[in-house]
Amino acid sequence: MEPASGSGAKNAAFALTADRIFDGHRWHERAAVLIERGLVRGIAAAGDVPAALPRHDLPVGTLLAPGFIDLQVNGGGGILLNDDPTPAAMAAIARAHRRYGTTACLPTFITDTFAKAKAAIAAARVTAGKDGILGLHLEGPFISPARPGIHPPDRIASATLADLEWLTGLASAGRSLITLAPECVPAGFVRTLVGAGVRVSAGHSEASAAVMMAAIADGLSGVTHLHNAMPAMMAREPGIVGTALCEPRLTAGIIADAIHVDPLVVRASFAAKGADGIALVTDAMPTVGSTEDGFELLGRSIKLHDQKLTDQSGTLAGAHLDMASAVRIAVTLAGVPTGDALRAASLTPARYLRIDRERGSLQAGSRADLVALTPTFHALATWIGGERFDAHE
Repeated sequence: MEPASGSGAKNAAFALTADRIFDGHRWHERAAVLIERGLVRGIAAAGDVPAALPRHDLPVGTLLAPGFIDLQVNGGGGILLNDDPTPAAMAAIARAHRRYGTTACLPTFITDTFAKAKAAIAAARVTAGKDGILGLHLEGPFISPARPGIHPPDRIASATLADLEWLTGLASAGRSLITLAPECVPAGFVRTLVGAGVRVSAGHSEASAAVMMAAIADGLSGVTHLHNAMPAMMAREPGIVGTALCEPRLTAGIIADAIHVDPLVVRASFAAKGADGIALVTDAMPTVGSTEDGFELLGRSIKLHDQKLTDQSGTLAGAHLDMASAVRIAVTLAGVPTGDALRAASLTPARYLRIDRERGSLQAGSRADLVALTPTFHALATWIGGERFDAHE
C-alpha cells in the first residue's frame, strides 16, 4: 500500500470530512477532522472548516474512525514472525495490515526456541515506535501443556525464576506483553515481570479462578484470545473465562472471525464486559494481505479453506482475519453496536497499553491515525501520522 498523493502528506494541514465520524467516545454527523503536522487538532462541523484549510471530502456514506490497534498479529503479507524474528519482518507485517485500517500493532511470536524468542525481543527494541510497531507480544513458551493449541508441545517450557532475567528485557522493547499460564509459573513470577514494566496476559491456560485472582493481585492485566485455548466457564468452575467476564481489571482479547468464537458468544462477552473491557484482535497469520493459501508453521503444514486456517489434524492455526473484518463481523453477525466495535478495535487496546493519550481516539493532540470505512466496514484508506495510504486488494 503506497501513500496517496495530494490527500494528506506528513506535516501538512488539512481537513477530512465524512458523513459520520466516531472519535473513540462519541459520534459526529457530517463533520471534519482537522489535522496539522501529523496530529489531530479537533473535530468541527463540515460547514465550519476554515476556508484556507485544504479539504478532502470522503465518499458519501464513509465512516471515519481512529486507526485500529492490534495486540496479536503473528504475520501478514506472506511473512510469519517466527520464521524471521527481525525488525524488517516486523515492519513488513505491519505494512501488510495497514490496508485494513491497522495503524499500530504488536507483532506476535509464538512458542519456539529461547534463542529465537530472545531475537524477537531484540528486534522489537530496534523497531518499537517505528513503522506502526508498538512492541512485541511474546505468546509462550510458558503455557500449559494441556492447552497448546497450535503451539508446538515440544517447545513449551517450564518457567524458572532464572527466566526472568531475559524476559524482563521486554520492558525495553516498547509496549510489549507476554502471554503465559499463571498456574505454570513460580510464585512471584508475574509480580516481578509487572514490576519491571512488562504487561502480562493469561492464555493457553487452565488456571482456576483462585489462581487468576492471585495473578491479578500480582498485576496480571489481560486475557489472550478469550474462550480459546482455555476451559469453558462452568457453574462451579468459573476459571479464566468467568474471571475475565466479571473482573474489570482485565482486558480480554477476542478473535471475532465467526470461527474461533461464535458470534453469540462475542455478543455475550461484550454484554458482560462492555467495549472498555474487550479488545478485538486478529491472531493473523501470513495469509492476510497475501495471495497464499497456506504456509509452514514450525514444521506443520497449514492450509486456508473457507476462511479457516488449520493443520492436518484440524487444529486451528491462528486466523485469516484483518481488523476491518473483525469490526464488520462483530457488528453484522454478533450484533455489537458499531461504536462499541470501533472502540474495542482502537481505544480499548490503546488504554491497555497505556498509550491512549496519543492513540486510540481523535481527541485534540492525538496522533492523526485514522481509518476510513465504507458503510459495509471495508477499509478505504488509512492515515498514519497524517500520511494517507489507500487500500488496494
